[in-house]
Amino acid sequence: MAEVDNKQVIFKRYIDRLPEETDMEIKVSKIKLEAPKGSGAFLVKNLYLSCDPYMRGRMRDFRDSYIPPFVPGQPLEGFGVSQVIDSDNPDFKPGDLVSLITGWEEYSLIHRTEQLRKIQPDDIPLSYHVGLLGMPGFTSYAGFFEVCSPKKGEFVYVSAASGAVGQLVGQLAKLHGCYVVGSAGTSQKIDILKNKLGFDDAFNYKEERDLDAALKRYFPQGIDIYFDNVGGEMLDAALLNMRIHGRIAVCGAVSQQSFSKPRGIFNGFNLISKRIRMQGFLQHDYLHLYPRFLEDIISNYKQGKIVYIEDMNEGLDGAPAAFVGLFSGKNVGKQVIRVAHE
Repeated sequence: MAEVDNKQVIFKRYIDRLPEETDMEIKVSKIKLEAPKGSGAFLVKNLYLSCDPYMRGRMRDFRDSYIPPFVPGQPLEGFGVSQVIDSDNPDFKPGDLVSLITGWEEYSLIHRTEQLRKIQPDDIPLSYHVGLLGMPGFTSYAGFFEVCSPKKGEFVYVSAASGAVGQLVGQLAKLHGCYVVGSAGTSQKIDILKNKLGFDDAFNYKEERDLDAALKRYFPQGIDIYFDNVGGEMLDAALLNMRIHGRIAVCGAVSQQSFSKPRGIFNGFNLISKRIRMQGFLQHDYLHLYPRFLEDIISNYKQGKIVYIEDMNEGLDGAPAAFVGLFSGKNVGKQVIRVAHE
């Protein structure tokens, strides 16, 4: 079979800072559009790729983590939606649509099938399987219901609330009967939170000189649940404003500029005095709940009770810029790269 071009986003070097576009490069290799006989693998055409903040951690030469680092000189990889075009695996046939971990490239040969699932044709946008119905959506669901243990009427605060995870956390909290306030970094995002996603209120953290005062203004009665996507100063301010027996789900720390010089927490005594439960988590700890998650979210989406906002980037050439933009808040909603049209 003739070889075809395979455009790839190559990881160049390990870093210990915020990613820059020059840490990646676009290259074109050659690939045969067939799965080697006896390999048990299958070849996919990548349609959508997910830009996620956790990928920054894989750019470090650090192996004591839940996921190994990227390999310099090889394509980045992450969650995606792909179509099988050739297979040496009896479980997958040409034409199958799959949600999986794949390379940042046009075509990928897939050997690993963990966290892979087949996508059944539906009227839900295919790209939602890397967002609403994918890892970010499930992170929201598991984090809110399993880690936060919400009760109706509680006061919920969500940081980075217009992002891939935060936007769904807020909507789940509202559906559960909670009062919800979110923060984000632009007036456009604040408008979306209040007028499209249904948050009770929202504020631009960049316009606040004193985060503690801001949280006291929006939560005069205190915070029962803080869903933390940013860490740093916002987490420290939230600790001052938690209610007794409050819960903090530590999902991300996107505010930390350097892994080697992270900002410490100064208000940790509140964990003791207010008997706060603060817990980090990973979505794959809760995969047994995934079928229930899909059923609940698809039902609510089809009833119009949940909306989901994507920031769609066209083509692999712009993928490095789209990824880097996550860390300055350029994306509005879930950042997705469209590699090819369906």
